[in-house]
Amino acid sequence: MRMLRMRHRNGKAMATGLLAAALSLAAPAVASAEPADGAGQSWLPSLVTDTPEEGFALAVKLSQKGVAKTQPDADVRKTLRPKYARDADSLISASQVIATHFRTIAEANDYWR
Repeated sequence: MRMLRMRHRNGKAMATGLLAAALSLAAPAVASAEPADGAGQSWLPSLVTDTPEEGFALAVKLSQKGVAKTQPDADVRKTLRPKYARDADSLISASQVIATHFRTIAEANDYWR
């Protein structure tokens, strides 16, 4: 896998694209996630939503599930959060992953026509 790099004004390279890559690579794993309640019901029974707002909420949830699947240790995620929460490049990368999920959901919903 090729690591994406973003350059800052001072010339230091940061691997903020790694967050986006990890999130996007986790998406296929999300689709095969175990049932949430153990009774055979999936947490993701469909990509079909009633409104674009519900579709966007689902896109955010997919992104969150992808991060949790990629890094299952909640303590590690909490430790990392302050580092990317104040980094514009990391936040933009996370937004791009959500946008990709939203595009997929919009297509599945025929753009809510």
